[in-house]
Amino acid sequence: MIPKIIKGDSHTDARGTLFYNNDFDATTIRRIYVIENATTDIIRGWQGHKIEQRWFSAIKGSFKIGLIKIDQWEQPSKNLEMLTFTINADTLEVLYVPQGYVSSIQAIEVGSKLLVMADHLLGEIKDEYRYEADYFI
Repeated sequence: MIPKIIKGDSHTDARGTLFYNNDFDATTIRRIYVIENATTDIIRGWQGHKIEQRWFSAIKGSFKIGLIKIDQWEQPSKNLEMLTFTINADTLEVLYVPQGYVSSIQAIEVGSKLLVMADHLLGEIKDEYRYEADYFI
């Protein structure tokens, strides 16, 4: 599997706006939380999972998310290819992150909020890997 954007959309009429994503299947989601960075200068990274899958959706503002597929978890190569995605709250798009990737997350607008969904409960498995923010740079 590769990371991909699952497109959402919106509909506006006299009553207001409805944001929807009819192509996102949430049946495997077991946990959710929201990230709000203190400033747009902060980059949360690098963190990822061998087993766990994640889904990201901007519920306010916008985010730049970098993803890297890890080759060796104990000491990854430093020159791995980074995929970059920008997601925003204008449509309810969802970024799917399969197992085997680490991510970096940066808010583009002040006050942005990112909904994070995972397919495992907190503490259910030992599958969290963290690397310094400048490890892959």
